[in-house]
Amino acid sequence: MAAVPLSPDKFVDPHRTARGEPRASVGLERLDTLWFNTGTRCNLACGHCYIDSSPTNDRLAYLTVDDVQPYLDEIRDRALGTREIAFTGGEPFLNPHMVPLLACALARGFDVLVLTNGMRPVQRREDALAALVAQHPGRLSMRVSLDHFTAARHEAERGPRSFEPALRGLQRLHALGVSVSVAGRLAFGDDEASMRAGYAGLFAAHGLPIAADDPASLVLFPEMDEAEDVPEITTACWGILGKTPSDVMCSRSRMVVRGRDKDRPEVLACTLIADDPAFSLGTTLADADRAVALNHPHCARFCVLGGAACSV
Repeated sequence: MAAVPLSPDKFVDPHRTARGEPRASVGLERLDTLWFNTGTRCNLACGHCYIDSSPTNDRLAYLTVDDVQPYLDEIRDRALGTREIAFTGGEPFLNPHMVPLLACALARGFDVLVLTNGMRPVQRREDALAALVAQHPGRLSMRVSLDHFTAARHEAERGPRSFEPALRGLQRLHALGVSVSVAGRLAFGDDEASMRAGYAGLFAAHGLPIAADDPASLVLFPEMDEAEDVPEITTACWGILGKTPSDVMCSRSRMVVRGRDKDRPEVLACTLIADDPAFSLGTTLADADRAVALNHPHCARFCVLGGAACSV
């Protein structure tokens, strides 16, 4: 059955829904995780990519250590208590500064998470990653994207000959001592229990000690189609759904990006929404310490109704 298209009247007014009800918003309660988008270039061009990463998309520039250090300084100077620095893309390991970025965050004492497709760009950095693991044992984690536990369905999204290299990269990262997890997608008609059972079989067959029944070790993301209808989230929805603003990831995270045409980075409210000016909160973490209106389809589908988050 064809999906119902999103009404053009929805997600327009940051204060009111299309039906005139007060729109929900989420304040920053604490900054558990600060994300850095290292750039939009990727070795793949996946049809479902929320940020349209590809080998040619350079809309977001490669971040450098000079871009990142001021935010780590601000975390220290404002005693924000941030525990985790996370890197996403694009494919982060296409950024030529990626290893120095990891070294910088680890040297400051943070736990570090990287979202990667596990393919050749990361495999080319194995010696450097092994050195970082030796220097900072137990603090470097990587989440590898395997959209499905079968090659056919993974490659339907990511292209031919993409499954085995990603699986091999996952195995090699584990062998290096990196803490590994997997990101899959609830996009193929399988229920969650079947998906977790299928991944459990894959992990066992390849000697990977990943607990498929642990939502932090195997993260299964809901689909994000901005053109498909989804309810807007009102202030009344918290009680109706039995949720609170604290359940939504923008209550505890922010993301830093630098546009190709910008002379300095900016802080965004959400890891998923990189092209909506309403979600740009300024150039410092202090600027970004304010409430965010849930005025985008991803707010509803992914975070509130989907119950998903990019970090644990």
